[in-house]
Amino acid sequence: MTIKTIVTGVAGRMGRQVAAALTREPDIQLVGGVDLKIESIALSSGDCEYSLNVATDLPALIAETNPNVLVDFTHPTSVMDNVRTALKNGVRCVVGTTGLSASDFDEIRSLCQRRKIGAVIAPNFAIGAVLLMKFAEIASRHFTGAEIIEMHHDKKVDAPSGTALKTAELMSHSHTAAQEEIAVSLESQPARGEDVGVVRIHSVRLPGLVAHHEVIFGGTGETLTIRHDSLSRESFMPGVILAVREVMKLEQAVFGLDALLDV
Repeated sequence: MTIKTIVTGVAGRMGRQVAAALTREPDIQLVGGVDLKIESIALSSGDCEYSLNVATDLPALIAETNPNVLVDFTHPTSVMDNVRTALKNGVRCVVGTTGLSASDFDEIRSLCQRRKIGAVIAPNFAIGAVLLMKFAEIASRHFTGAEIIEMHHDKKVDAPSGTALKTAELMSHSHTAAQEEIAVSLESQPARGEDVGVVRIHSVRLPGLVAHHEVIFGGTGETLTIRHDSLSRESFMPGVILAVREVMKLEQAVFGLDALLDV
């Protein structure tokens, strides 16, 4: 079966990369892209370069192309409208846009249950970042303190990053009592970063960065650092392609690429 796919935010840096990566997969067909005020974009697929026509009307594009999957890399202010439109039309969703709220997740879960179709909502599609989150969750059981530093390019609109928030959430589920005591003692120190559960997150936004996450654990006479670096947006493509294939098998929403991996 060929998976017919459209990409929203296709003219953005991630959108272009995703669109080009999808065209290189024999079982995936890119049937359209959506963005604002852009008529076409140039894509490179292997040795070939071609122009992709870009639509501004998502419902019209869905009606015209009848896609199986929508891949969204847009903006926190527009992602939910795109997801609602897709799911209500029976189109499965792979969402890499971060900045969604708990109520957004609940709505996506409800829409998927109603239509009995899948969605994959992931803060990070790099396989190494998924492993970082898992390793940090394990390490959090054994250290008395931990903090997260996340660094991204200066165009990223949300802070902390979705990956950092997910990592902190996992770590808070497995934290030690000592970590909670440290967290309470730091509540009156705003310069120490944002408090997420029992973990402090420090966000850095600078030109030249892509996506970098570091978790530093402290214990008696020792520290442990777990770090992942995405050096280019190519690092996210294997995870996106995996999600496009796997979402076709789902009848519910899953949150995090780890749900599709054996970790």
